[in-house]
Amino acid sequence: MPLISQIQAITLDLDDTLWPVAPTIAGAEQDLLEWLCEHAPKTANLTRQSEVKQEIRYQVIAKHQNRLHDLGFLRREMIRECLLKADDDPQLADVAYSVFDTARQRVNLFPGVEDALARLAAKYRLVAISNGTADVYVTPAGPYFCAAFKAHEVGIAKPGVKIFQAAISHLGLVAEQILHVGDDAIADVCGAREAGMQTAWINSEDQAWAYSQPQPWTIRHLSDVAAQLLS
Repeated sequence: MPLISQIQAITLDLDDTLWPVAPTIAGAEQDLLEWLCEHAPKTANLTRQSEVKQEIRYQVIAKHQNRLHDLGFLRREMIRECLLKADDDPQLADVAYSVFDTARQRVNLFPGVEDALARLAAKYRLVAISNGTADVYVTPAGPYFCAAFKAHEVGIAKPGVKIFQAAISHLGLVAEQILHVGDDAIADVCGAREAGMQTAWINSEDQAWAYSQPQPWTIRHLSDVAAQLLS
């Protein structure tokens, strides 16, 4: 359990913590495919070949090892490589990526999350820390956050300590006064612990804790955080 009396702010992961990310990405990929069918049909046909897409993904990652924290950049470059391989205009990559990114912002919060955020935001400052490209402010969760830190903007992804330190500095608190909540045992729990923060692990699927560090405060839903901290 966290030391509740010390907590003055809460940082939160976004994908799979506040909303399920898989259906969001699937919808964004479908919007992109439909756009490609109209504007770059050869690329659309190519992207239907999963093995080719996977090969291009590996190539882009190998080529841009210094940009692994920037998922939007990698996605755009994968689209560009698909266009080149299909002999379509690679300059369409920027517009194509914007189609994907617009759809990627359409998220559906897990049931009960908005109520939990509203309750927590009434007492604590809430800050988003995410490796993904979601803009929390254009989601239904947006009104409850006072700041957001994204890996591609900070220059490092979780579990890197720097992204947590950016949030700590913004809040003007010591690390122990901040509770970080997230679903990823490594990126969220281990990363936040390394930064000196308190942690809560959202484990909705009852996964086993498989790490040498002591198991953190483990919950199934953000509402559990609100119930414990506001009781």
